[in-house]
Amino acid sequence: MYGIYSTVSKKFVFGIRELSKSKARKALENKIGKDSRKWRFEVRKYKNQRRNEQMTSQTNSSRIVTGEVRFSYVNLLKPRENQYGGEPKYSTTILVPKSDTATKARIDAAIEAAKQYGKSKVWNGVIPPVIAIPVYDGDGVKPSDGMPFGEECKGHWVFSASSKLDQPPKIVDVNANPVIDPTEVYSGMYGRIAINFAPYAQAGKKGIGAYISTNVQKTRDGDPLGSSAPAASDDFGGGAPQQQYAPQQPPQQNYGQQQQYQPQQGFGQPQQQQYQAPPQYGQPQQGFGQPQQQPQIDPITGQPINGGVMGI
Repeated sequence: MYGIYSTVSKKFVFGIRELSKSKARKALENKIGKDSRKWRFEVRKYKNQRRNEQMTSQTNSSRIVTGEVRFSYVNLLKPRENQYGGEPKYSTTILVPKSDTATKARIDAAIEAAKQYGKSKVWNGVIPPVIAIPVYDGDGVKPSDGMPFGEECKGHWVFSASSKLDQPPKIVDVNANPVIDPTEVYSGMYGRIAINFAPYAQAGKKGIGAYISTNVQKTRDGDPLGSSAPAASDDFGGGAPQQQYAPQQPPQQNYGQQQQYQPQQGFGQPQQQQYQAPPQYGQPQQGFGQPQQQPQIDPITGQPINGGVMGI
């Protein structure tokens, strides 16, 4: 069987198991697209099938899927830089309602399974008398500084989970369709998540850690947690009716009556034989900017009148 090995995390990732190298590579491309070409991913053959089966058995017993929880400090779309250095990680804080006793029972059972695995594989056959457990009482105080948890944690069990750079979470909606819009994933939303609890021994500390096991489901929206941009009404006020502006109308001839406009002769109207002389600002020359006038006819003589008197 062939799988995808990460040269960064030094283990097989993505859960791909195929009968040939080409099928394993194709499965990786289908899963993560262009990122499959990155140097850190190699197609390798599983060397110890029996050991892998034992690992799978341990993972299954320490892996749970929660009921509906609330998410805080969400970094599920983009890995967050570690302030103390090291590899960036995807992470989130999970708030489990204390009323969800079924999820809490599954968490406790998974932690116990992780302890037994740590005894045989990590802690040299002995479960330490004092080990760090990742789940805290949201009605108590934070282990980091002894200060109370935030208001959103009241009435909840609180723990954080993370995954490495080469193990991005897969986020789906209530219909198991991938969530594409990044604005749909935020601190304060509700959902479910798959978690794997595993033992560790690092820098003289021993304990159980919580790790995102690939799948996250958003079930519904919630009030956003953390800092957010203020509403425009908070900055500029609101509630007052907006003043309506109408375009300025030309002055009317009679108050309350619509002004009557006479169409200009020659603009969309048939041409008339007689034209009214324009205001005289100096006599304009006939034919220069003025329509040519028809000569008046003497009804007696039948001849044009050239400034004379009719009938002569």
